[in-house]
Amino acid sequence: MLPKGGGPLVLQAMPALAAAADRVALDLAEALRVAGGASLVASAGGALVVELARSGARHVALPLDRRNPFAIRANASRLARLIAEQDVEILHARGRSAAWPAYLAARRTGRHFVATVDRIHPRGGALGHFYSSVMARADRVIAVSNFVADHLRERYGVDDRRLRLVRRGIDLARFDPARVSAERVIMQAQQWRLPDGVPIVMMPAPFVRGGGQSALLAALARVRSRDFHALLLALGEGEEGQDRAIEDEIGRLGLVGRAQVVRECRDMPAAYMLADVVVQAASEPEAFLPVIAEAQAMGRPTVAFATGAAVEQLAGGVMAWLVEPGRSESLADAVAAALTLTLEERQAFAPEAIRRVRRSHAKDQMCARTLEVYRELLEAPRWRAAPALTVA
Repeated sequence: MLPKGGGPLVLQAMPALAAAADRVALDLAEALRVAGGASLVASAGGALVVELARSGARHVALPLDRRNPFAIRANASRLARLIAEQDVEILHARGRSAAWPAYLAARRTGRHFVATVDRIHPRGGALGHFYSSVMARADRVIAVSNFVADHLRERYGVDDRRLRLVRRGIDLARFDPARVSAERVIMQAQQWRLPDGVPIVMMPAPFVRGGGQSALLAALARVRSRDFHALLLALGEGEEGQDRAIEDEIGRLGLVGRAQVVRECRDMPAAYMLADVVVQAASEPEAFLPVIAEAQAMGRPTVAFATGAAVEQLAGGVMAWLVEPGRSESLADAVAAALTLTLEERQAFAPEAIRRVRRSHAKDQMCARTLEVYRELLEAPRWRAAPALTVA
């Protein structure tokens, strides 16, 4: 908890407020308000700006999605002025393009700087390493998974004095099977014209190269002896034309009528309730996979490649299969095994899967642990103001 008598004014800096993952800023703003603090959110904007006011925060429009050195310097100056005008005590950044100006502004003003690392970037040589290193320069570096924490220790030398594990939370009130009516599930099934009585294999993922759709389709081509219908559901922003490429692959593999592309879903909890198995098979390791947490919170059998944070999210869990990355035959075997579960078996195992997610990925727990990081900083000395680093 924050000190009695009111919490700090925190400035959250992020590239945009557009994607589902950006909703964490709204959750934290609400938690700060309840704890007696306040929040400003600076970003380039997006669809979630309208909702931000309901969380008790104010949005400041800044082009923090720009990466060139001139934009970084200009944004740092704007943030420094905002800090002085509003008496901001803590800067909390997500994303490298927002973290650089936040870091520079914190140095100039002597404020505390927090960075949340929720994405692992591929190696990009010396310049890429330097650009990513800003996240490791913070007073407190928040890792959203053990996978991220290990990466920060090994690649950037972040020690445990500054490193904090705060697992990403999901909205467990929304992803709760008890709160999804049969009418919602039926409506979703009718909208997608799903065949009656056929097991559903679902992959919710961005339509991008390496998003996992090709891996799943290759695996399903090996499961012809078992009845199924696959839903490849678009999440977030995809690459132009990738949906058509996936449809072409469905045709090439002879899966027409057994797999379909779904370009939009406005009721993900109902969608999960339709699934007999949820699959994640992205080619690159992820810092945190919300789909895994959401699927398990809904009591769904889940299959994923054993890479990145998927390992800690599913290892030792029930109705959970981890597969060697890139092995379509192993992925096919895991999907087939999940489809053999009877309804009675799934109902028996589901409560433990749900409890596991509630222990590790509750939104309220995420917010409380983040507020604890703020409390630590408020009890520590501020940085002495220092000249800004040169940005290459």
